[in-house]
Amino acid sequence: MPRRALALAVLTAVSLMVVLDGSIVAVALPAIQNDLGFTSSSLAWVVNAYLIAFAGLLLLSGRLGDLLGRKRVFLTGLGVFTLASLLSGIAQDQTQLIAFRFLQGAGGALASAVVLGMITTLYPEPRARAKAIGVYSFTQAAGSSIGLIAGGTLTQLLDWHWTFFVNLPIGVVALVMAVRLLETDRGAGLRGGTDVIGAGLVTGGLMLLVYTIVKAEEYTWADARTLGLLAVSLLLLAGFVLRQAKTSEPLLPLRIFRVRAVSGANTVMVLMVAGLFGFQFITALYLQRVLQLDALSTGFAFLPAPVSIAVMSLVFAEKLNHRFGARTVLVTGLSLVALALGFLATVEADGNYATDVLPALVLMGVGFGAAMPALMGQAMSGTSPADAGVASGLINTTQQIGAAVGTAILATAAASRTGSLLAEGVSAPEALTSGYRTAYALSAGLLALAVFVAAVALRGRAPQEASPVMVA
Repeated sequence: MPRRALALAVLTAVSLMVVLDGSIVAVALPAIQNDLGFTSSSLAWVVNAYLIAFAGLLLLSGRLGDLLGRKRVFLTGLGVFTLASLLSGIAQDQTQLIAFRFLQGAGGALASAVVLGMITTLYPEPRARAKAIGVYSFTQAAGSSIGLIAGGTLTQLLDWHWTFFVNLPIGVVALVMAVRLLETDRGAGLRGGTDVIGAGLVTGGLMLLVYTIVKAEEYTWADARTLGLLAVSLLLLAGFVLRQAKTSEPLLPLRIFRVRAVSGANTVMVLMVAGLFGFQFITALYLQRVLQLDALSTGFAFLPAPVSIAVMSLVFAEKLNHRFGARTVLVTGLSLVALALGFLATVEADGNYATDVLPALVLMGVGFGAAMPALMGQAMSGTSPADAGVASGLINTTQQIGAAVGTAILATAAASRTGSLLAEGVSAPEALTSGYRTAYALSAGLLALAVFVAAVALRGRAPQEASPVMVA
């Protein structure tokens, strides 16, 4: 295998490991709760600690890649992530596990924020880059579903500790190969672009925003604590934008938002992931709490989605983008996903996996597998080498913000609907299913909005005609 292909394999393997770690513990949460004595409310922090650190540090990590060198930042993040995985697996109490999950999220942010920028530099030719981005997009699109499958398998056959230990051999091998295969890049240097104030504002603002969103499920959005935290987080982020407009060496150069593809793609990413990330957890709950599947069966029930994503993103996506253009493929793919979510909005309490869930998973996999490579390509088009790292960090940041927002909105809507029906005396399966239908309908609405934004904001150019990422 050529050296460049091996380098791509390392980058995408690490990206997949980081992405699936956000969901691999989902199926293992009951076992973790029983073993370490978590309460129902505190258990959420096993997931939230990772998400807050990951989302909050992505943008800063991308800029550090531009300044310090992407290989250096990538290796540092991979090392921290691998060590934190070991520590999480041997955690003896709640405090240790939550702290190590936060460290894991920080390492994941450092490693993954620079991957897309490294790929676009590694593959300067438009068609070759489109194929490489298709491989990367598969890891982003299918990682969470694969995580659910892996989590269910490891928890049931071994125990929850192995949902963390599984990262160790992958991380060590990837570190050794990355040192040898990835070319060293110097970066601009900290003296040429360190914006400490901006870094503090955006990291604090993003972390507080994600924290506010996940706590809103507990406090409700109308609670004074939620509104107060939201106001502070928005003030920090507004201060960051103002800082970027005035400083000579911004952490996030606002000029990249003048590239229509970049701004449009990031908006679509928020809407798309908001509709899809929460869908996975809602579907896992429907399969276990309504259809009565066990953890292992629930994990494998998701298998058709990543298989469909793999076939579409790895085999057909590049050809479709080359033939029809990124916007056409993106709009069509998102429309298929919206249709699949609309289909799920009709599930019944006495439903059947084969007829009520499986067709939607396949359709969703096909649509998402087509849409994700097109969207990633748009997000990186027209950016200069100096901004490739921050553009990569930005699209990953909007992805995580979308995940946090979507999960909070869908979980709150489902719980509210279910609670009101239970209070009226409706049976538990019927009330739960109605809540899940509400969440699916909201997801379909978010995807429909993403279709509209993609059709209006993004240009219909084919990849070979798009402005390529310039490489020195």
